[in-house]
Amino acid sequence: MISSTRAEIITIGDEILFGQIIDTNTQWIGTQLTDIGIRPTRKTSVGDNKQDILSAFTEASQRASVIIVTGGLGPTRDDITKHTFCEYFHTELEINQDALALVTSFFAKRGRVMTELNIQQAALPKNCTYIPNLWGTAPGMWFEKDNVVYVSLPGVPYEMKNLMEHEILPRLKARFSTTIIQHKSIRTIGIGESFLAEKIADWETALPEHIKLAYLPHFGQVRLRLTGTGTDQGILDRDLQAQVSAVTPLIEEFIFGYDLDELETVVGSLLKENNATLGTAESCTGGYVASRITSVSGSSQYFEGSVVSYSNAVKTNVLGVKKETLLEFGAVSEQTAREMAEGARKVLNTTFAIATTGIAGPDGGTPDKPVGTVWIACATPNETFTQLLSLRNDRKINIELTSSYALNLLRKTILKGNLIVQG
Repeated sequence: MISSTRAEIITIGDEILFGQIIDTNTQWIGTQLTDIGIRPTRKTSVGDNKQDILSAFTEASQRASVIIVTGGLGPTRDDITKHTFCEYFHTELEINQDALALVTSFFAKRGRVMTELNIQQAALPKNCTYIPNLWGTAPGMWFEKDNVVYVSLPGVPYEMKNLMEHEILPRLKARFSTTIIQHKSIRTIGIGESFLAEKIADWETALPEHIKLAYLPHFGQVRLRLTGTGTDQGILDRDLQAQVSAVTPLIEEFIFGYDLDELETVVGSLLKENNATLGTAESCTGGYVASRITSVSGSSQYFEGSVVSYSNAVKTNVLGVKKETLLEFGAVSEQTAREMAEGARKVLNTTFAIATTGIAGPDGGTPDKPVGTVWIACATPNETFTQLLSLRNDRKINIELTSSYALNLLRKTILKGNLIVQG
């Protein structure tokens, strides 16, 4: 087994723990470290408390060779990272003249007057290596102790990313002899995680030691992520692709893409390849399917529009759903979904149309049609396909799931070859 340099990421700030801001730094840093062959193994979020930060440093140093710290470098009293590093490394702050010159220039260029707090931004622990921040006033800091590298960066994403890209990543690559860490993802939909695991159990058991598998479920989809570690990029790419080729026949009916593919991009590509157009008729999803479709650049080449038929009046007056259908079967029914899709295809003059109608919740359910009951339909030049979904009691999740299943129904319909010249 090839060992990788291990890294931990520590984010500092009460605002993260209180949920007042979302920590996007860790995700980005983890990606960048992986790209240079350093394996992130743990993330820790700590409030503005010196003892908690000291404990986080000590614990991380026992597990990792690289510790990336973000946050707590501002000029106010609650920003205590520099003082904590001084205690951890048994040193004290002093004004770094290079840092002071950069901070002074920063304010001069903007015509602003420096305060004493701003000057203190240039006060750094004596034993750190100063990392100039050309994008803000809080310098980066680099420490080394017992073969562990500690990097302290501002929490502001723009500043942190620039420091990482231009200063920290090149230094880490020079400092450590790293391995190659490569990911390959298989994107599936329409099968649960446990059922998927059963289907590929023998294949998973036979994976070579340098390739690991992770199951990443999200809104009706499961991403199978293969992570390979090696020293030769070409060999690693070949090994990963061999495993993808080996597992594909076992689950081919559930695979919609690979790596960064999303359902909306896959569907868009299929529509362009077939010179086909699309429209939507949405009730319970309220336009969310159309939103996902139009989030793809170039979607105007194949997407004509959407009818958000939330009321029965719009279903009948715009889409042509029969009043008798609504009276006999109700708005949430296979018959209504079918007529919505067929009506949208006619009104919007498209090759395909997909429709959604259901009870998103949390209210509105009945014993016969509980919350989460959804019908979707896909109308083609030849016929119309429908599918019943039995989802959850969460409105947001139901809308997300319905949109995914509707897009997937369209994808499967196109792949079946349901295309003729419109007429």
